Amino acid sequence: MNGPAAPDSPSRRPRGLRAVPRSVWTLGVVSMFMDISSEMIHALLPVFLVTVLGTGAAAVGVIEGVARAAASITKIFSGALSDFLGRRKLLAVIGYALAASTKPLFPLAAGPAWVFAARLLDRIGKGIRDAPRDALIGDIAPSHLRGASYGLRQGLDTIGAVAGPLAAIGLMALTGDDYRAVFWVAVVPAFLAVALLVVGVEEKRAEPAAERLPPMRLRDVGRLGRLYWGVVAFFSAFALARFSEAFLVLRALDVGLAPGLVPLVFVAMNVVYAAGAYPAGALSDRVNRLGLLGPGLLALIAANLALAVADNLATVFLGVALWGLQMALTQGIFAALVVDSTPAELRGTAFGIINFASGVATLCASAVAGLLWDAWGAPATFQAGAAVTALTAVAAMLAWRQGRSRGRGGE
Repeated sequence: MNGPAAPDSPSRRPRGLRAVPRSVWTLGVVSMFMDISSEMIHALLPVFLVTVLGTGAAAVGVIEGVARAAASITKIFSGALSDFLGRRKLLAVIGYALAASTKPLFPLAAGPAWVFAARLLDRIGKGIRDAPRDALIGDIAPSHLRGASYGLRQGLDTIGAVAGPLAAIGLMALTGDDYRAVFWVAVVPAFLAVALLVVGVEEKRAEPAAERLPPMRLRDVGRLGRLYWGVVAFFSAFALARFSEAFLVLRALDVGLAPGLVPLVFVAMNVVYAAGAYPAGALSDRVNRLGLLGPGLLALIAANLALAVADNLATVFLGVALWGLQMALTQGIFAALVVDSTPAELRGTAFGIINFASGVATLCASAVAGLLWDAWGAPATFQAGAAVTALTAVAAMLAWRQGRSRGRGGE
């Protein structure tokens, strides 16, 4: 007869939001404040570029793609450096501080080049902070709360992505559609985020510097293993189908949404994202994480198809909500998969590599999306996204079946 479960057995481990470490909560709130700032600007930026500064959809795609690629390249070095220094919080603070310092450049922008420079520096700041921050969560969170911790951070981040566009809508109404005034207000929450990170997050004591290995050694990259590289390949292919959300904004504008209400696109997307991120992450702690990615792929296909055929705002917002759903079903789970498949001393490097690969894919996807839009119209952009997602799903299924067949052959 079995006795009571041991206090440290998996069935008795504390779960739920209260069990998530305080520093993970604080990192989530930091992300929330920074996203309030960023989304107050980014929700209006595509319209600002097109209607005020006179750029085209292709230029919007290039600006977004290059900025994201720059962030991804930076993540490789910041992640590896955080492994070497053992100072993940320091690099996160530097990254958040750089992003905050770029916010005043948006209201000062006199042309597209200013916006490009501001967006580039902002994303470089993101690149410096993201891999160390994600690795820091992996260091802090217990293994049985990994998915929940990443889901919570994503959820709080996305609450900010809802509050930011709502604030932008209200401020646009109060200021008579003064984009620059809204951009100035967005500076405040960015600096609040930096202050909270400095005082509110505790980092685990790092090992002595003499015991740590030099960063970016090829043999260490080889230690990451087949499972990790499979996650990188899958995430990169997925990123090819997920071009910049700026095109969701342009689609709503194309169908007839008033410029002052364009931030509602980000509100709709991020309400769904925020509602689903923590439950999806927590569920992934109890079931096979890979199995939850299939519904995410299906949601992205459905989102692209809805946006391709949309001739009214209801259909556009259906597509936007589905876009938010696929984010909720994939982003936190991919982060947890990275931690699951890598040794602790290489987590920063692992996050840097996967974000670089996905950033290059996003650069290509955003540039092509803009060219398709200018050449053949909005439907072509989203039809291409649906096709690439479907091909990714088929390739992932074939790879999974091949892996199972090899596993059986080796038994």
